[in-house]
Amino acid sequence: MVKKAQHKRFAMIREFQMADWFTLANAVCGGGSLFSVLTYLETRDVQHIYYAGALVLAALIFDVLDGRIARWRQKASLLGQELDSLADVISFGVAPAIIAYGCGMQGMYDRIILLYFVACGVSRLARYNVTAAALSEGAGKVKYFEGTPIPTSIALVLVLVLAAWSGAVNENLWLGEIRLLGFVLHPLVIMYAISGSLMISRFHIPKL
Repeated sequence: MVKKAQHKRFAMIREFQMADWFTLANAVCGGGSLFSVLTYLETRDVQHIYYAGALVLAALIFDVLDGRIARWRQKASLLGQELDSLADVISFGVAPAIIAYGCGMQGMYDRIILLYFVACGVSRLARYNVTAAALSEGAGKVKYFEGTPIPTSIALVLVLVLAAWSGAVNENLWLGEIRLLGFVLHPLVIMYAISGSLMISRFHIPKL
């Protein structure tokens, strides 16, 4: 009976393809980035912002590799597709938003925009999952994206790592702050609003 229970417990792991392990590494890097930001908020050691950014970059590398490995081995699966979307939400949606929060975008309007950005990322991934078959036109491979892919948020992370390196975080954040109706807006957060809006747009982006 015990052996049977153990067999069921590890059944899902045995279903993982090689590409799925790279996808999980993507998710682990995204989670590690979140921990780094939390450590920065506690210690104010800017090194942890660098670590957070580096982990998002590592997540991007794993994200690229998992797709290439799946195509090379010709073993793409629905499980892998769902894993990829969940990992991307963490690494390229939640993590960039939390890095922005850690760097000082903590006003009420900032939070609303950062949540909008995360919601756009989730919506973008959901739309891709339900339209991938149609976009591939029976070729088995998607020819273009509708809206910018969520990993493009790496550009936002790089901006914030550069800001941290130059000391432009918290009260020194680039573009300063604006007070509207008693709440704070950091204009730099607008780049997240633009990125989120592009993700849910209908622009056709060729897939390389």
